[in-house]
Amino acid sequence: MNKSLQWFAVGATLGWSVDALAQRDIREFPTRPVRMINPYTPGGSVDLVARALAGGLSELWSQQVIVDNRPGAGTQIGTEIVVRAEPDGYTMLCTSSAIAIIPSMYRAMRFDSSRDVTPVVVAANSPSFLVIHPSVPAKSVKELIALARAQPGQLTGASSGVGTTIHLKLEMFKAAAKIDILHVPYKGGAPAITDLIGGQVKVFFNTPGTLLQHVKSGRLRALGITSAQRVDYAPDIPTIAEAGVADFEAYIWYAVYGPRAVPAAIVQRWNDAANRYLKSSQAQEFLRGSFMTAVGGTPAEFAKYHQAEIKRWGAAVAAAGIKPQ
Repeated sequence: MNKSLQWFAVGATLGWSVDALAQRDIREFPTRPVRMINPYTPGGSVDLVARALAGGLSELWSQQVIVDNRPGAGTQIGTEIVVRAEPDGYTMLCTSSAIAIIPSMYRAMRFDSSRDVTPVVVAANSPSFLVIHPSVPAKSVKELIALARAQPGQLTGASSGVGTTIHLKLEMFKAAAKIDILHVPYKGGAPAITDLIGGQVKVFFNTPGTLLQHVKSGRLRALGITSAQRVDYAPDIPTIAEAGVADFEAYIWYAVYGPRAVPAAIVQRWNDAANRYLKSSQAQEFLRGSFMTAVGGTPAEFAKYHQAEIKRWGAAVAAAGIKPQ
């Protein structure tokens, strides 16, 4: 009798089963350090969320969760590491809503982010302010729309680059409001904000953490926010939906994914732990201080949202006339 048959016979004699052993391993997961890939450089918003999650999960699991930054190729390098990893829950991905954008931006990819990753949980999201330079004679979203319709293509809207979430939110707004604003791409958000404050460009979308100080100082005027409800750190700024563009809503979101074939029970272990951390006052206060909101939810809810976001951002890319690279 060969060794595999001997072990099977011993297991059967002792009443063991492969399923029972697997279930025990899942209940004890993780039994060694876990790696969470961040496909961005250190110091950004994804890194902030990833390290907060890693700290919370390390404490809950009594096992170290290590953040491994692997930037490059528009997040494709780090994402592919997870796509190709052993689907055992020990190599996971923490990324942004860019994962729903890249299928429309790149013609040739080595993976398909609509099917080659397993959605685990949305950790947090952040809305954006719609701001204008004070020289623009508009005090509301409706007035901005009226102005843009009266002067098609004359208002300029900045972005941090073609195909970025900042650019695509501008395109979503243009499509929803049926207006023409000239897109002016910059090489990053910082030079865009510099020219916006200087009045060289007039319209901009970006996160509250980036823009709130300029709004409070009067250097920029906030007309709306892209969230579903008003936010407590800027209660006087209406949502764009209530300000005149029905159903308009757009977030940058931050989420955890696994490889395609991660067992459902391991996905649930991750999801349960992440939700437990995200419901803690520690997580909610930390994220709120970064102008984010803890989200959570089930893997099934996230899987549905993931597919819907791929379609929605894809429509924005098409509306912008961006040709896949």
